[in-house]
Amino acid sequence: MKRTKTFAIGVDLGGTSIKTGVVDKKGKILDQITVDSKASKGPPAVIQQIIFTIQHMLGRHKEAECKGIGIGAPGVVSVEEGLVKHPPNFAKWGEVPLAKAIRKITDLPVFLENDANVAAIAEAKFGAGADYKHFLFVIWGSGVGGGIILDKKIYQGPYGGAGEIGHVSIDYNGPLCNCGNRGCIEAYIGQRYLSQRTKDILHSQPHNAKPSKIIEFVEGNLKKIDPYIISMAAEQGDHIAREILEDAGKLLGCALASVLNVLDIRVVVMGGGISAAPQYVYAAMETSLRSRILKPNRAAIRIVRAKLGNSAGMIGAASLVM
Repeated sequence: MKRTKTFAIGVDLGGTSIKTGVVDKKGKILDQITVDSKASKGPPAVIQQIIFTIQHMLGRHKEAECKGIGIGAPGVVSVEEGLVKHPPNFAKWGEVPLAKAIRKITDLPVFLENDANVAAIAEAKFGAGADYKHFLFVIWGSGVGGGIILDKKIYQGPYGGAGEIGHVSIDYNGPLCNCGNRGCIEAYIGQRYLSQRTKDILHSQPHNAKPSKIIEFVEGNLKKIDPYIISMAAEQGDHIAREILEDAGKLLGCALASVLNVLDIRVVVMGGGISAAPQYVYAAMETSLRSRILKPNRAAIRIVRAKLGNSAGMIGAASLVM
C-alpha cells in the first residue's frame, strides 16, 4: 500500500542556529528542533549539524510519508547546482555543494534556496503576502535582505542573487559596507551599523544633557547596545531612541522607493525583527517611500507586517517541496 506524502522537512540555516521542522501541506509546523549551526567550525561541521536535525526529525516521523527536504541558506544560492556561495558569518565557506551532501544520507528529494527567498515564499503562500500577486519581501534584522515575489512565484534572477535589497546604495559617498560598496542601506540600518550610529550619537550629547534610557539599559556599557535595547528605550519615551528608529525608517523608505520604481511593485511585506517595530517606524518608512515613489504609483503603495515570524524560514523551505 502506497503511503500518502503528508509532510516535508524544512531546514532554516542561520549563522547562529539551524531550525528544522516537519511541515504539513497547510504550512503548519508539526514538530521542530533547533541546534547550534557551528558556523565558525567550517562547512563539514555545519553539514553534520544539518544532517543531525534531518535524521532526528525522520526518526520521529515516518520517512515514507515525507515528500522531501527543503533548505533555506544564506548567501548566494545556485538552485540548479545546489551550491551555497560565500554565506556571511560562516567560516571557511567558499562554494559548497550543500544539496549533494544532504542527498548522500537520504533518497528523498532535496531542494535548496536562499534563506530570504524561502521566507518570502512562506509569506506568499501562508502569510501576509497571500492576498497579493506581486510584492517585495524585506527582512530587517541583523542585516537587510529580501525576496521578490512576481506572479506568486519567487524571482531568483539568472544567477540566483536577486533580492539583495540591503545593498541598494542611497549615497555613493556614504559609509563603507561589508560588501565593498558605499552608502548601502544595510550600512545605515543593519544591526552592527545601527548600534554604532547610536553610540556615536550618545557620545556627541552635551555633558549636561539628560542621560538617555539606552545608557541606563546597558548600565553604561555602550558595547551592549543593539536594536532591541534601542526599541526598549523608545517604548519608554526616550526621544533619542525614537529619533534613531524613525530616521532608520526614513532611510529604508528611501531605498525601497528605488527598488519599487525599478520593479513596478506596489506592496512591501516587512519581516525580521523590525516587523514588530512600533507603528511610528512604519509611518516614517511609508512617508519616506511615498515621497520618492513615482507619482502614479503612490495611491497603491502598501507596507504590511509579515505574519510568520521566525517560522517563515522552515515553512518556506518545506514549501520548496510541497
